[in-house]
This record gives sequence, structure tokens and C-alpha cells, in this order.
Amino acid sequence: MQTPTADYRKTDFRRPKELFKGLDAGVYALIGMYKRRSTTATRLLEEAERIDDLAPQYKQLTDHQLQQRLFELREKFRRGMRDETDALLHSLAAIRETADRQIGLRPFVVQLMGALALYRGYLAEMATGEGKTLTACLTGVLWAWSRKPCHVITVNDYLVQRDAEWLGPVYRFCGVRVGVVTAFMSPDERRKGYACDITYATSKEVVADFLRDCLKVITTRNPTRRLIRRLLARSNPETAGELVMRGLHSAIVDEADSVLIDEAVTPLIIATLRPNDTLREAVLKAHEISLPFEPAVDYTVNLRYKEVELTPAGRTKLEQLCAELPGLWRGPLRRTELIKQALTAREFYHQGKQYVVLDGKVVIVDEFTGRQMPQRTWREGMHQAIEAKEGLPLTDPNETMARISFQRYFRLYRRLAGMTGTASEAAGEFWQIYGLPVVRIPTNKPCIRIRHPDRVFGHEEEKWTAVVQEIERLHAIGRPVLVGTRSVIASELLAQRLEARGLPFKVLNAVRHQEEAVVVALAGEKGHITIATNMAGRGTDIKLGTGVAAMGGLHVIATERHESGRVDRQLFGRCARQGDPGSAQAFVSVDDELIRRYLPRPMQRQLAAAVRAGLPGADKLAYVAFAHAQRTAQRIAFKMRKNVLRTDDWLDESLSFATSETGG
Repeated sequence: MQTPTADYRKTDFRRPKELFKGLDAGVYALIGMYKRRSTTATRLLEEAERIDDLAPQYKQLTDHQLQQRLFELREKFRRGMRDETDALLHSLAAIRETADRQIGLRPFVVQLMGALALYRGYLAEMATGEGKTLTACLTGVLWAWSRKPCHVITVNDYLVQRDAEWLGPVYRFCGVRVGVVTAFMSPDERRKGYACDITYATSKEVVADFLRDCLKVITTRNPTRRLIRRLLARSNPETAGELVMRGLHSAIVDEADSVLIDEAVTPLIIATLRPNDTLREAVLKAHEISLPFEPAVDYTVNLRYKEVELTPAGRTKLEQLCAELPGLWRGPLRRTELIKQALTAREFYHQGKQYVVLDGKVVIVDEFTGRQMPQRTWREGMHQAIEAKEGLPLTDPNETMARISFQRYFRLYRRLAGMTGTASEAAGEFWQIYGLPVVRIPTNKPCIRIRHPDRVFGHEEEKWTAVVQEIERLHAIGRPVLVGTRSVIASELLAQRLEARGLPFKVLNAVRHQEEAVVVALAGEKGHITIATNMAGRGTDIKLGTGVAAMGGLHVIATERHESGRVDRQLFGRCARQGDPGSAQAFVSVDDELIRRYLPRPMQRQLAAAVRAGLPGADKLAYVAFAHAQRTAQRIAFKMRKNVLRTDDWLDESLSFATSETGG
């Protein structure tokens, strides 16, 4: 039987406040800087050492005694405490001992620091390989003991399944039920996953389930009003019993910069297919008309903002080509927008980069994770324009039923914490948008990664030739190599070059992903060559094979700089983990997309001339140029994220129960 309180909590959550502006925003930023001060980490370390000092008294307990002690502590957390510090430290000491006994891993002092930071609502910056997954488990147990919904958010379904299964024995011993929610699960399976004390899922799944639940209670958004109606009517066709989620209360976000920053630009939309023959015919005709249009003659391309503009010659050509066409093509604005969309699909959406074609369908590829997103489509006819470009049957367009950005969704949680290896670059944004102060957690062992200077080339072909030669050199001495590429097409082209040289390799990308776990597991073995998109950039732990450490460990090669330096750091972080040796180097050229899109044309010409002529100081100039391009890209991306958040605020009242208290 569902109690009124449980029903209330299903649709009750925190209403996020408006972002501060002007002087208030400046004062709020200063508060964030104060919370990020260095003494915060010092205080966390002192408390973690106190937990470490408690270890002997828990080591001597039998399993039964340890579990009884855990249940006693659980009741304290469930009832709430005035002074929780002592109980918190003892709880973490007991959970630490449990992890050691159940899965053979004893959290280090720095992981205890991370758990304390998460529990207190910080974003813990922990270097790659420092055990963030186990750290989240420690805090997850504490939050799950309250029996209020607790979600652990990670970046893909593979990690969802892996982490929940791996940490399951720890959770169960502590009296916590753990569940998972992944793509392609039925509503009943999802409901079962959310019914557990702690639920592992990706951000896309929890946001989509939230929106679907919104639509189910669209006429009874306010939980108080819904309860009153149920009590008065004794029956209500729109009951919350069909909702899959238990509500929003606590969330721990793994790889927080990926989820809360990189993915925040794109809102998640629940849509339904609506046949639209007029749009299909218009898109096909637009593709046909756009074929004779030539770049720089009929239209110009803005790489930075991904925009296309017709030239006067292009407008004249369009008017001539549409002279005999029916009404839709008579209006100058309508036909111009349709042609610009067809040209945008041609210039900025490329197979192997933004999407792949599988089984006759266009499947979007996430540019940050390198993974397929089969359930997503582009809006406003763009998906159909790409299908027309590829010569595929056109699908029906979608009609939006509900939408929300990741930014707004995660601000609905009453308790939010996160962790990542790369947070410092976006510390100000984390505080401004989410109220999350960043605290740096030291490494357990000194990092001995060797970071070689970037190699800069005047032409892209020279870069790829040098990459192949470097791989060949390292393979000859037996060192494993991980090569990171920005797109599927780049990974496949490199694979062809290595195959021509007779070198053995494995490829991990959005098309070749079926054996992901096996490929990652073997990437650190002697002589292995692994080519990967960003799929291998987060959450993958590459273990070194026998004798590899003596050779210098895993070597990582980045074949291009990303728009965010955080993504570069994530890739380099695949090597030299937990005190292991390793090295990393980037191979870049002046023809790379980052330079073409975000560096002003005069600077592009100067850089190209200096590098191609081999002038003294060209490498330093390249370093400055790439850093400038990344800063520009991040500044534009931040503006886009703020615009998405403003749009969400504007649409707030139309988002089911994500509305004002007066709605419903």
C-alpha cells in the first residue's frame, strides 16, 4: 500500500532559485571562492585521518558484529542527528571495513576525504585512477540509509551495470538495496530500479524518466492538490502509482564536468512522431536545389558558430531555381531557410563525426563521449535534411511534448554532489549554476606521468604520418599505445594506415563498440595498440600487463586537441594511474578543426607560416594559439549553456509538475 507521504514525495522536489545578476552575482562568486579555499581540503584530511585511526576497532569485529554496528549507525542517520560528525566518522570507518571484506578493496585516506566532500555537497576533483567509483559508494551508503531516493549518475550504461554489480556486495552488507536503470528497460523494470535505496543510471535515462512522469500527472502537478483530490474523490484516473521514479532528493554525479557542463548545452526532449508529408517533400526538394550551390560563391560558412549565409549570387540562383515551384517556394524567407538547412547539413554534419549510418538509419554520435545515441534525433527538420543528404528514406519529424535541460534538472535535487578528474577549469561555473564548490583531493601516490611537449605540424598529412611512425617505434619495443581520435572517421582512417603497415591493433568507436570491455582490459598489455574515440576517455581503468611498467608504462597519443582542455586531460589520464609509470603526447597541426573554427584568420595565417617555415619559437606560438582557441571555444559554450538555462526558465510553466505552486 502506498502511503500519502510516499505519493507526495514522488512529485515534490526543490525549486531552483534564479541565477544571481549584477552585484549579487559578484558577491556570490566571492562566497564560492571562499568555499573553495585550500583550508577546506586540510580540514577534510584531518577528518579522514581520524577515520583511519578508528580502523583497529572495526578490524577486530566479526562479520556479524560489523553488520550489527552498521545497522545501529543506519538508524541514527534515518532518524536524523543534531551532531552527526561522530556518527559520520564511525559510519565511514565501518563501511570502509565492509568494502575491504566484501570486494577486497580498502579505501585510501584520500578516498575517505572524497567521501566526506561528497557528503557535504562538494564537487571533489580526484585525479583519474584514484578510485572515484568506490568513493561514491561510501557516500551512497550514507545517503541511501535515509530511504529517500538517491541516484548515482554516470556517463554510460556499461559503467552503470559494472559499478552496480561490482559494489553490490558492499551495499547489501550495509543493508542497502541497489538497482540500475539502463536504456531499453521496460517501465516495470525501471520502476523496480528506482524503488531501490540507491539507483545507478545515466543522466539521459533519469531526465527522460522525469519528463515521462511529468506528462503522466500533467493535470495534477501540485502534490498537495493531487492528494486532496484523491482523498475527496477516492479514485483518480491520474494516479502517481504509474510513475516510475520515487522522486528527486539526492544525487552523486560521476564525471560531473561531462554531465553538468559538456552535455548541458543540449536539452533533453520527449517527443512523439507526427507524420508531415509537406515537410518531407520540402526537405527532399531543398536537398535537390542545394546540389549546384558552391561554397564561397553561392554561400559563406561560419565555422565558429556553424552558420551558413547565402551570398547575393546565391540568392539570385535560388530565386531562379524556385521560379517554377509551387507556393511554399515562392516566399523568400521560407525558401532561404530550407536551403540554408540543406547546406548546413552538408557543411557541418558529417558521417563518422556527428553521426553514423547503421541499418539504413542516421544514428547520432555524442561528440563528447564518442557513443551512439540511437534514441535521439535532431530537431526542426535537420534530421530529415541529413537523411536526404545520405539518400536514405526520410523519417517522420518529432513533435515536442516536454523538455528540460540537464542544468535545470540537476538543480531540482535537494542534495547534489559530484566528482571528476577535471573540475578546476570550470570551478566558477559549477558554483554559479549548481552551487557546488570544487575541492581538490590529493593523489594517493605521486603521479609520475611524463608529459611530452606537443608536436606541431604544418599539414594534417604530415601529422598522421608522424603518428603512425611513433606508434611503430613504440610497438617495436613492446610498449602499449592508446591513440585518441576526435571522430569515428579519424579512427577508421588511422586504422587503415596501421593495417597497411602490418601493425596489429584494436579499434573502439561508435561503430566498433561491441567488445568494449575486452578492448579496454587488454589495452595495457605488452605490444597492444588501441585506437579509440572519447569512449576510452572516461571511466575506463587500463591495467598494465606484466613487464609493461619496466618499459615505461602505457603511452597515450592525442591526435587532435579538443575544444575543452578538460577532455584532453581525461585522455592523458588513462596512463600513469595510482603511481604507475606512463607518458602522453599530443600531435597537432595548423589544419586541425580547433584552429580553423576558433582562431582568428590573421592568427591562423601567422601560425601556419611560422610552423611550415620552421621558424624559431613556432612551437611556443602554437601553444599560445591552441590555448587561445580552447578559451574561445569554452567562452562560446558557456554562453550557450546560459542561454539554454534561460530558455528553460522561460518554458518552466509548461513543464508538467516542474511549475509554480499555483499550477495544477
